[in-house]
Amino acid sequence: MTPPEQHAEFVAHMEDILDRCQRPDDPQRPLIGMDEPPVQLIQATRCPGPARPGKPERVDDEYERKGAAALCLFTAPLPGWRRVSVRAHRTAVDWAGEVRILLEEDFPDAENTILICDNVNTHTIGALYKAFPPAQARALAMRSAIHSTPKHGSWLNVAEIDLSVLTRQCLDDRIPDIDRLRQEVRAWYQQRNDEQKGVDWQFTTADARIRLKRLYPQIQT
Repeated sequence: MTPPEQHAEFVAHMEDILDRCQRPDDPQRPLIGMDEPPVQLIQATRCPGPARPGKPERVDDEYERKGAAALCLFTAPLPGWRRVSVRAHRTAVDWAGEVRILLEEDFPDAENTILICDNVNTHTIGALYKAFPPAQARALAMRSAIHSTPKHGSWLNVAEIDLSVLTRQCLDDRIPDIDRLRQEVRAWYQQRNDEQKGVDWQFTTADARIRLKRLYPQIQT
C-alpha cells in the first residue's frame, strides 16, 4: 500500500531509507533492518495420515489456537547475517532489550549502527530509557542511528525480505508452543548465517524518482 499522490513526508522518509541501502558495507557502521511480526501458535487436533504408495500424507485442516508470540528479527543484508528472538510480548521494553543485545553482543565493535525500523511508537530512543538506567540508555542511544520507514512503506525495510523467507521456510508448519518456535527459528537463522545468505537490494533513489514520480510534490517555479 502506498499513500495518496504528492506526499512529501512519505518521499522524505523513503529517500532517507533508500540512501542508506545504497551505501557499501561498513563493519563500523553496519546497516541493520529489524521487524517484529506476531506469530500464532497452532496445534493440530489430529495426527496426519501417513503417506502410502500412490497417496500423499493426509493433514486435517482442523487446528487449535495455543496463543501467540512475537518475533524480533534483525538482519544485516550485506554481510549476510540475521538473528531472530522469540518473546511472549512485544513492548517497548522488549524492543530495548533486543537492541541492547544487538549492540553489546552481536556488534560490540561497531561504532554505530544504522537501524531501519517500522514507524511504530515502541521503536524509539525513549524505549531505551524505559528499560535501562540513564547512563546505559544514553550509551546505547549514542550507538543507534534509528531510521523509520514511512507510514504505508514497511516494504522499504530490508528486514521484510528475510521475514518473507522465514515465513515460507519455517513458519508455514503448525507450531504449538513458544519453546518449539524458538528451536525452529534458531535452526533457520543459524543455517542462513552459515550460508551467508545476503540481500541484494536493487531499488534506488533514482528509481523511486522515476517509478514513484506521482508521490513527489509538484514544485511550482
